[in-house]
Amino acid sequence: MKKVCNFLAVILLCICASTAYAAQSQAPSRAPNPQQAQPAASGPSAPAPSIAAHQTPPQRITAYTLPPDRYKKAHDLGRIYFRFTLVSFFYGLVALWLVLRWKLAPKYRTLAEGVSSNRFVQALVFAPLLILTIDLLELPTNIYQHWLSRSYGISIQAWPSWLWDWTKGEIISVIISSLLIWILYAIIRKSTRRWWFYFWLASLPIGLLLIFVQPVIIDPLFHKFEPLAEKDPPLTAELQKLVQRAGQDIPPERMYWMGAGEKTTALNAYVAGFGASKRIVVWDTTIAKMNTPQIVFVTGHEMRHYVLGHIPKLLGFAAALLFVFFYLGYRGIGWLLSRWGQKWGIRGIDDWASLPALLVLLSILFFLASPLISAGIRHQEHQADQYGLEVTHGLTPDSGQIAAQAFQVLGDVDLADPDPDEIDIFLFYSHPAIRDRVQFSLTYDPWSKGGQSEFVK
Repeated sequence: MKKVCNFLAVILLCICASTAYAAQSQAPSRAPNPQQAQPAASGPSAPAPSIAAHQTPPQRITAYTLPPDRYKKAHDLGRIYFRFTLVSFFYGLVALWLVLRWKLAPKYRTLAEGVSSNRFVQALVFAPLLILTIDLLELPTNIYQHWLSRSYGISIQAWPSWLWDWTKGEIISVIISSLLIWILYAIIRKSTRRWWFYFWLASLPIGLLLIFVQPVIIDPLFHKFEPLAEKDPPLTAELQKLVQRAGQDIPPERMYWMGAGEKTTALNAYVAGFGASKRIVVWDTTIAKMNTPQIVFVTGHEMRHYVLGHIPKLLGFAAALLFVFFYLGYRGIGWLLSRWGQKWGIRGIDDWASLPALLVLLSILFFLASPLISAGIRHQEHQADQYGLEVTHGLTPDSGQIAAQAFQVLGDVDLADPDPDEIDIFLFYSHPAIRDRVQFSLTYDPWSKGGQSEFVK
């Protein structure tokens, strides 16, 4: 759900970064823009049964390659998304600038204050109006992204279904963001000098709570989940072996089949949540297109994030970034309001109407930090690829070839660019390029030289 007001995407960076693992971990995703596999309209009916896919003899892979027509299609799509990511950022800034120029936030604030003197009630009036206004202004970029995904056959979701998903996303965004905005301005009114620090402290447990409830409450609102053991018992048994070797506690009751094929042709399998909400999810499209060893490798990749503490490390990294962002936001908002606040009808930092100005600052900071964020996650994803090779070594024959086959299938179906722009990778890729992942899978073999695994002993 890419929302403008991604007060969550900017303010609670930790949520976005960590859920990126779950939602897009196997795709050539790009932060802050989600991977291109968005929901879309006419495509395959139901995915083929997993047994049929498992019986298809896989092609031996020596490098990531595509036929000329698909190569051009994938390369064109990669360039389009690179430009779209840049344009959508500036378009988002324009949307916020229009809100400031038209003094919409002061109008919503006045309306909220007229409804009640209670600050919580005011937040319930002001926040939804502002969030929906900004998201409606940004709706053209969401529509274009979905149209593009449909045009390239990645999305097969009909427009009415897509609009209903967008509406559900708005409802969730309004509920969560309204609460966050109320907390933010309650803290600002208590301390106009240290609000950035106190809100930073408050955002961390809220982020953890949302990460915990997302796979249990939010994800089922958008897709159908069923026990994997009922859909594919052999795959479930193989994943149990993987989980045991990884030393994780994910029983078969928390392994799920997800019905993605109604909306997308993209592939995915992931581990999400933590504690009692931790679960393995395999998309039906993945079961249809990959065989069991390939899916086991993909899941092994995901295990790495939990086995070696990637999630806590990522949250710590995000917390540090948020600390810096909030402090710089505090330093910049005073200057911004002193220069243009009166023109925009904003009374001060403790005024509800100051939120769009604060979002402008935080959005710019987030964008400028994108190369650092992408590089950090990209490094962890490379480690996860290595772990996936190590944890499946001995479980499946020729694990390196199996991994290369998995990436080949993934890249072919998702139209991963075989030759992405290096600037695009530097700025936005949260995963190594598919070509590099295939090459690493084919060449990583410490065992042939008498060596040992680095992560799996």
